[in-house]
Amino acid sequence: MEAPTLDETLLHNRDYTLILAKTAIDHALRPPGFSKRWVAAQKAILTLMQTCEKFDSDGLTLYLSCCGTQGKGLFKQYRHVTSSYLEPILQSNFPPERVELEEVLQMALDDYFGRKAIGKTKPNGEMILVLLDGEPSDRPAMIKTIKAATQQMQTDEELGIGLIQIGEDAIARGFLSMLDKDLQASGAKFDIVHYKQLEAIEFNSLTEFLLNVLND
Repeated sequence: MEAPTLDETLLHNRDYTLILAKTAIDHALRPPGFSKRWVAAQKAILTLMQTCEKFDSDGLTLYLSCCGTQGKGLFKQYRHVTSSYLEPILQSNFPPERVELEEVLQMALDDYFGRKAIGKTKPNGEMILVLLDGEPSDRPAMIKTIKAATQQMQTDEELGIGLIQIGEDAIARGFLSMLDKDLQASGAKFDIVHYKQLEAIEFNSLTEFLLNVLND
């Protein structure tokens, strides 16, 4: 059965969160050219932010991976960020060797549901877009967190999670594709995950991509 087409109005009156899960370069483990992937992706990320700004005029919430004490990865949160501030923020942060993606995803979800509980969310809900460059090390925890979030939702279109892969890590692709295709089969109330590799996204039709996050 073909999924119904969603109206673009669902993208309005919605908050947008962007998670940039960038990791540092390990030349022994990363394939040739890996170091340049985020540099090449920066223009695409900027275009993505500018598209989201059309629907979220008060700016996005941005989570950016950075090095904490003893090299431990953590995420800094920036509120009401516009695309004009993206480059300075990226230049001021140094990525860790690895990130715990479930931790920041839980932070973003807690932030949304906390605001929802006190009536501070927008009528159409929220969209969380995650850009990552490798396989998450905390896969079972990610699945559990996303499934738990769906149990707090009233409608399928209230919340969408877009996973955007930087690069071609085959193991990461398999896991992210599974989240996209098999989430409800594993017990989620709604299918809220949409996965794409960055190079597969048509940046002249980003509105369609955003709608697909809500109508996967």
